[in-house]
Amino acid sequence: MPNTVFWFRRDLRLIDNPALLEAVSAAGDDGVRALFVLDPVPFRASGGPRTSHLARSLRALDEALGGALLIRHGDPVTEVPRAAAEIGAGEVHIAADYGPYGSRRDQRVEKALLDDGVTLHRTGSPYAVAPGRVRKPDGTPYRVFTPFSKAWRAHGWRAPVDAPKTVSWLPAKDDDGLPDVPDLPDVELPEAGEDAARERLAAFLDEKVRHYESDRNRPDHDGTSRLSVHLKYGELHPRTILAELAKHRGVGADTFRNEICWRDFYADVLFHRPESVWESLDQRVGSIESDSGKVADERFEAWAAGRTGYPIVDAGMRQLLSVGWMHNRVRMITASFLVKDLHLPWQRGAAHFLDLLVDGDYASNNHGWQWVAGTGTDAAPYIRVFNPVTQGKKFDPDGGYVRRWVPELADVSGAAVHEPWTLPTQPEGYPEPIVDHAAERQETLRRFDEVRRA
Repeated sequence: MPNTVFWFRRDLRLIDNPALLEAVSAAGDDGVRALFVLDPVPFRASGGPRTSHLARSLRALDEALGGALLIRHGDPVTEVPRAAAEIGAGEVHIAADYGPYGSRRDQRVEKALLDDGVTLHRTGSPYAVAPGRVRKPDGTPYRVFTPFSKAWRAHGWRAPVDAPKTVSWLPAKDDDGLPDVPDLPDVELPEAGEDAARERLAAFLDEKVRHYESDRNRPDHDGTSRLSVHLKYGELHPRTILAELAKHRGVGADTFRNEICWRDFYADVLFHRPESVWESLDQRVGSIESDSGKVADERFEAWAAGRTGYPIVDAGMRQLLSVGWMHNRVRMITASFLVKDLHLPWQRGAAHFLDLLVDGDYASNNHGWQWVAGTGTDAAPYIRVFNPVTQGKKFDPDGGYVRRWVPELADVSGAAVHEPWTLPTQPEGYPEPIVDHAAERQETLRRFDEVRRA
């Protein structure tokens, strides 16, 4: 049996990697080439936090492979067949990519390999249930989460698999080198790699999952898993998480299981509607009037810098700038503010998030923005306009989250921190609100009503 190639992509791990097991099995007594291609298309589209995590995760993987990870820079259509030809490989193994760009890329690579007499084998995916598998009884895809989630649970998922026991990794010859880790002195990013991912999962299950149902909406509590970045790069597979969750009883574990389902749901939506990565699923609502021009740009810059005068919004945007991550409840609040208080298109906010988020994922990020904007998978979205003050008081009741990220308000005690304009003296250095929420809410409802009547 000939040598094989395993092409790492969104699966930078050795444990629970079925495609890797297939590559090892196919090689038999021969060797396996571990390959990663630094594709300039997605790499250039990634912001500093994501490129940093990828570079550090590749270093961790290379170390786990004993230095055998072959890095090639360039178009995978050229580089994958070249890497296979160099060792006389008859097969290249991958986990399937269901994203718009990735699936097209893999089709082109597959054709190029076939021209050389090499076959491309797809095993598994980055999801608990691969996109396209969960469908309605009539065979059409689900558009609403709740019925999808019921069918997803009924479908189930296979158990995790171990890492391959013995692999003859072929040496990485003519390597193009690991990508540089960008210098981001003002951003504190999480550790990268499979070991870091598994340690974070263990800590979450030991310390937080019991109270996850209540704590997940509290940005002032350290109650979330922070596993999204590890799922993004495949340092951990969702099946692994689901298998560990099965050992825990209670509403916390079940609520977190639902979060894994949301990730699969949005990937499924993108698989069936690839244009929805940047186009509104609901074109009618997507046609709502948005603002543009100098004032709109100034308001966007204030939002991006965390200088809107609404503390919960500003805290979230500053957290994003500081750690490349934002609490999910605050992601919804900040997104709603951009779309429905500042009347700017959701695509502009989604692109900004992708540039700064270390866990930036097109399916989850962009469809999350569509959910907030009312253009996505929801039945009656136009009435949902988050009030930043009431949201802040409800989910950050003592103001601890705001005081952490907005130092100008550090001396304001209690819930008053969410309405600094009501204080006898405006805190020094903190801006007045750039818009009046009540007025902008009415304007948003007016614009939605125009679209609805049309």
